[in-house]
Amino acid sequence: MLAAGALLALLLQSRHDVDREARNRSVAVAQTFAHSLGLQAALKSPDPTAVLQPLAEQTRKDAGVDFIVVMDTHGIRYTHPRPDRIGKRFVGTIEPSLAGQTYTESVDGPLGREIQAVVPVTAPDGKVVGLVSAGLTVKNVTGVVNRQLPVILLSIAATLGLATAGTALISRRLNRQTHGLGPLEMTRMYEHHDAVLHAVREGVLIIDGDGRLLLANDEAKRLLGLPEDADGRYIGNVPGLDRRMADLLLSGRVATDEVVETGERLLVVNQRRTHPRGRADGGTAVTIRDSTEMRVLTSRAETARRRLKLLYDAGGDIGTTLDVVRTAEELARVAVPRFADYATVDLAEPVLDGEEPGPGADMRRTAVSGVRSDHPLYPRGLLIDFLPSTPQARGYGTGKAELVPDLSAEPGWLAQDPVRTRAIIDYGIHSLIAAPLTARGVVLGVVNFWRSRKPEPFDEDDLSLAVELVARAAVSMDNARRYTREHALAVTLQRSLLPRALPEQSAVDVAHFYLPAQSGVGGDWFDVIPLPGCRVALVVGDVVGHGLHAAATMGRLRTAVHNFSSLDLAPDEILARLDDLVQRIDHDDEGGDANGSVLGATCLYAVYDPVSRRCTVARAGHLPPLVAAPDGTTEIVDLPAGPPLGLGGMPFETAELELEEGSRLVLYTDGLVEERGRDIGEGLELLRTALSGSDGDPRRTCQDVLDLLLPLRPADDVALLVARTRTLGADRVAQWDVPFEASAVGEIRGAAARTLDAWGLTELGFATELILSELVTNALRHGGAPVRVRLLHDHGLTCEVWDGSSTAPHLRYAATTDEGGRGLFLVAQLSEHWGTRYTPEGKVIWAELAPPGAAEAEGADPAAFLDAEPI
Repeated sequence: MLAAGALLALLLQSRHDVDREARNRSVAVAQTFAHSLGLQAALKSPDPTAVLQPLAEQTRKDAGVDFIVVMDTHGIRYTHPRPDRIGKRFVGTIEPSLAGQTYTESVDGPLGREIQAVVPVTAPDGKVVGLVSAGLTVKNVTGVVNRQLPVILLSIAATLGLATAGTALISRRLNRQTHGLGPLEMTRMYEHHDAVLHAVREGVLIIDGDGRLLLANDEAKRLLGLPEDADGRYIGNVPGLDRRMADLLLSGRVATDEVVETGERLLVVNQRRTHPRGRADGGTAVTIRDSTEMRVLTSRAETARRRLKLLYDAGGDIGTTLDVVRTAEELARVAVPRFADYATVDLAEPVLDGEEPGPGADMRRTAVSGVRSDHPLYPRGLLIDFLPSTPQARGYGTGKAELVPDLSAEPGWLAQDPVRTRAIIDYGIHSLIAAPLTARGVVLGVVNFWRSRKPEPFDEDDLSLAVELVARAAVSMDNARRYTREHALAVTLQRSLLPRALPEQSAVDVAHFYLPAQSGVGGDWFDVIPLPGCRVALVVGDVVGHGLHAAATMGRLRTAVHNFSSLDLAPDEILARLDDLVQRIDHDDEGGDANGSVLGATCLYAVYDPVSRRCTVARAGHLPPLVAAPDGTTEIVDLPAGPPLGLGGMPFETAELELEEGSRLVLYTDGLVEERGRDIGEGLELLRTALSGSDGDPRRTCQDVLDLLLPLRPADDVALLVARTRTLGADRVAQWDVPFEASAVGEIRGAAARTLDAWGLTELGFATELILSELVTNALRHGGAPVRVRLLHDHGLTCEVWDGSSTAPHLRYAATTDEGGRGLFLVAQLSEHWGTRYTPEGKVIWAELAPPGAAEAEGADPAAFLDAEPI
């Protein structure tokens, strides 16, 4: 019956809805066409049908209606789906539309039974100038309902089938859930359930989705202190219920063995939703049991957990750096306030220098941490001599921790400093643990833990925790101590290998800076080496790696550079010889410790000549130098890179620069321009910026560069060398081309004597003439053209004789019967230094003479050699 009634209602409703929809559509189509543009003009045209009939038919098809009829005010049609009906009178009521109204009706028209709407076409002045009618036939409207009828019938049949099947399934499920029990059996079962519910020693609550208490057994009422009339009341309004418990019950969230403290009870709560699918509007079932007797165990477990957490955190927070002081500060910070109210770390004085302490060493307070800063404890940095009666001295001597529960009753501690100890007790500090820092059998110091806020003194459990905490920190402390010692040794070695004072020379004004890396000493070095002819060599290098091995290798390379420079070789030849040396070092180290082998080194070698203002540069894998002109313009010198030292197989190339007087040549290592978060390119641009903004003074330039680029904690060594060029003026240089004939020797002696008189070096005339005579004579006899003589007046006097031969002269001792062979011996005796350097055109033999005063001090008498060999 319900299905039949529903079917009838659906049919009636469908017919009504379709009829209404047909009328609404007819009105909409008619009004749209009546208000279309050009309709009134078409009505006034000589043949309205010719214009309107195609438009009406197209609109009818697009709008889904059966007809659109346009007529005049007398009802004569201009359009119709059937052309034979055009010109005939419209079938329907037009009077309401002539009055300006929209009218709908159902009539028997040319197409059959029709539902149509008539709409007026109104001129701007409000006058009706035509009518438009649109509609659908009843046959089409009824067809819509008929097409829906099978769907409705099928839906009704499906609903009946589902209802029947659902009823059968629900009946079967209920029968299965009740196990076939009847009403009597069900009543008895609920009685037994109620008896058991109130007899168990575990609280049971049932709460609905609105937070109302549906059921509370006797145990729940007893544990929660609920009144007898609590059933049915809102949980938040139940008197006597603890607020934390009420919040948990109202939250409806799942809780498993959650501990809630209510009054003096410690309750364990389990809460689950009663709805099988966990919907938010479902209720909850709660069980509660009393675990007050577990409070002590829980407290102990929580204390153990906090201690384990403290030890775990200490493992990660202590020893983050290999710094003794920093490690002590980390230990003090970890202990406060989680273990003690104040913590102080006293280390033996040698430990701070990386050494092992001896017995009875004084201790320096290295770290202090506390909950307040106005405490009367010894301040940080104070050197303390603990009396033997104090817990600190006993612990340092025995290596065992000392527990002082009551400081006011400890006479040995009170005797240390009566005024300060009394102030400490008056401040509220009442208990102490002194734990020695012992690592690898060596006591490094003592850690003191002080308690003031808690009235309870430290106990044996606290003592064991303090011992374990300090034991873990002691390993990090000893590692930091060992690193400090090794770092100090490496720094000492490295600084001993680096130049302590730069040699005197007049080619460049030099400023330098060196800073070893914080994490480990590297192999960076720099050097300024005077060369013959007033020239100077500028060197900077970097050995790969860190530690003592890198520092020692740096010393070997620096010594080798000095030795090779004494040969007056070209920069590329010096780098080639250094490359061979590094390869031999690598080969020798392969037979020993593999970790100590030199993977390579970089080097930049530059030679500056103040006479020609030319600078010859070669580099082996090192960063290029920068040149800052006197006008402030700065450029990175573009020269061949060359492979790092130790790779072998590749030649080195040189580049020659011409520098204005006052130019600054900047040499550096990668530790200056490269660091974490900044690549070399960015560092080079910063270096250019610093040079551009600095004046010409090398020291100020060096400081400006460091202010802008020096890292706070360099990860690599930093070496910087700034050299401002100088020139040897034309008034201090004399040069002559020597004709290739023996008579030219006398002329050169005379010219040299006149030049020395002009320079005020008349006292050096005799020695200079002897040296020039020997050297020019040798060049004419054993050398080749062209021959040239040059005198340089700097701090002393330099005599240079150039010739086109590459034959090397050798110093020898002539026998008494020899007629010659004493020339170079005379040169060596009369000069301070002498030597030979080779040029692309030949060679240069040079000799340096000390200033007149220095020569007298040495006691050299050139006249003593007059009879040694005739000139």
